Amino acid sequence: MRPKKTPKEQETQARRRAELIVQVQSGLITATEAARQLGVSRKTYYEWEHRALSGMMGALQNKEGGRPSRPVDPEKETLKKRVEEMEAQERVREQVDRIREVLGEAKSSTQKK
Repeated sequence: MRPKKTPKEQETQARRRAELIVQVQSGLITATEAARQLGVSRKTYYEWEHRALSGMMGALQNKEGGRPSRPVDPEKETLKKRVEEMEAQERVREQVDRIREVLGEAKSSTQKK
């Protein structure tokens, strides 16, 4: 079993792979030569190349401006929705009470006449 590489060693290794992929894409060396320099099969080289180019394409796509949205907490969202529903129900109750009050006043003034 190989010892785990440090983050610095991993970065150096990734940078070397990227350099060779760029050289292959530029036509400076062949994929076979890059694989040989990396000590891997051509198949492994092509897998790395595919991952690298896919990652680059994703990184270069336009993104929405502004701050990234915060992760959604389903429980908080459910509670927030419930509070909004209860507040709406309370507003309706207040309106009904006010209408009853106005109707009661109108009824009283009609009976006095």
